[in-house]
Amino acid sequence: MEDLEDLLPVEAVRLDVRAAGWREAIGAAGRLMVETGATTDEYTREMVANVEENGPYIVIAPGVAFAHSRPSPAVLSTGMSWVRLAEPVEFGHESNDPVTLVVALAAQDSAAHTSAMASLARLLGDPGTAAALAAAPTPEALHAVLTGERPEGGPETSEPSTTPEPSEPRAGSLHKILTVCGNGVGTSLFLKNTLEQVLDRWGWSRFVTVEATDTISAKGKASEAVALLTSREIARTLGDVGRPVKVVQDFTSTAEVDAVLRDTYDV
Repeated sequence: MEDLEDLLPVEAVRLDVRAAGWREAIGAAGRLMVETGATTDEYTREMVANVEENGPYIVIAPGVAFAHSRPSPAVLSTGMSWVRLAEPVEFGHESNDPVTLVVALAAQDSAAHTSAMASLARLLGDPGTAAALAAAPTPEALHAVLTGERPEGGPETSEPSTTPEPSEPRAGSLHKILTVCGNGVGTSLFLKNTLEQVLDRWGWSRFVTVEATDTISAKGKASEAVALLTSREIARTLGDVGRPVKVVQDFTSTAEVDAVLRDTYDV
């Protein structure tokens, strides 16, 4: 299992990139993965087509887009790229536009990059680290923050739980929650990691399992779950699956996911 520093080399980081729109922004991220040998140009077209087909669900947090598509022959090796834009662009997202950061992922399967997704979710969900990433003057400085070298004097903050932890579910109960995206290898994993942080904080990890999946598989697995967590765009695609479908707007926010989980369990 590869870590973030393995999948995102400094050569795949670009800062102050100019893009006329969301397609150009994804294109810039895609070119970096081509240059580092992770993909062919076809994968960039597949990432653009994913948004055209499924909508801007890849805008996972205010100002942050997580571009990706399904594993395909256009993926030569699992890899990532990072593009900080000089000027924000609109992706068409209802609440998280405009976008200033495009992180792209090319995955050969759904397993190799789970550790990297967990690290990225924690980094972007930490206000101090997010500020350091936004202020990094060079790709080298940004990469140092990504790999755990916080700038001297930088804040070390994280989103606190604003309310007491709830009591455990009824004894002996085992629950499943599905996190859903268009492809099952990108944003659903991101949301899964944020949800697992909240479950860890509550002490519920031994009672609730979280599975990241795609829209097609989610419809078949919905009966196994107590709820499905996803974006507004993917919720519309899912429709009525016989289980509660909960919308999360900011996939990096443990506070929002905490509130959604409380609503799910009425605690």
